[in-house]
Amino acid sequence: MEFLLFILLGFSISMLSGFFGIGGGLVLTPVLLLIGYTPIEAISTSLLYTIGTSMAGVYAHFKMKNIQWKAAVIIGASGVVATQIAYPVVSWLESNGYDTTVVPILYLALLTYFAYKMLKKDKGDNRVAYDATSNKQSFWKFIFIGVIAGFLSTTLGVGGGFIIVPLLIAYYSFSSKQAVATSLAGVILIVSAGFITYAVNNPINFKVGLFLIAGAIFGSQLGAKATSFFKSRSIQKLLGFLYIVTMLSLILEMFELSTVGLVALGCYTIFINIFLLTRLLKRKAQPSH
Repeated sequence: MEFLLFILLGFSISMLSGFFGIGGGLVLTPVLLLIGYTPIEAISTSLLYTIGTSMAGVYAHFKMKNIQWKAAVIIGASGVVATQIAYPVVSWLESNGYDTTVVPILYLALLTYFAYKMLKKDKGDNRVAYDATSNKQSFWKFIFIGVIAGFLSTTLGVGGGFIIVPLLIAYYSFSSKQAVATSLAGVILIVSAGFITYAVNNPINFKVGLFLIAGAIFGSQLGAKATSFFKSRSIQKLLGFLYIVTMLSLILEMFELSTVGLVALGCYTIFINIFLLTRLLKRKAQPSH
């Protein structure tokens, strides 16, 4: 029964992964912390899970031709370098007892910033859309995004997608679909490097991770497909609200109300699942022309 719940959890979170391009760790890490995993256990399990969700999501977005491969490779490669810098920092935090304080506070700061970026009103729609063929594109921004995502991926146990997606939208004028797809492709490299680093130095609960991934294989595909039926602005708003709910759950945990936080995060995850599945079923029921 316990492992069936992990499969359902993997499916539910991966719907968000495929739809938002976040890899899944953004939601899974807080959930594992809320149910009693240590920060190191939660981070390593989330990284393993994120590899599975990202690969499934990339396959779906590849078929829809949403991935900007040059950007994904640059972000992923620079992120890999950053993961190797981050691991000693995490180990130092844990050995000195700072991990249970610093990790949640860093989470809250980032979630607050990106919730604002996703929910603030656009000042017109006169930005020039991203053009992968243009010689004027500055790839230093991609490197910067990759380094930040890689460092925080290993520090917080997330794929880095919750950082990559809003930054690609804000600073490169990616559409939400392009940002989600490119994020998932870059995240595979980042989380793989981070996970290998953890696996070499810490025992990993592979059984739990594989049950989570089993559910994610299907959820990621459905979430990715759902991006075709939403406007970019709608995806941004839903992602912004996800950041806010995740912030709320972590704040509640700090006040020893972890059960309430888990319920809040679970309710939003279930809402998104039902919302996306309903939209997919409606589209499938419509006669093709």
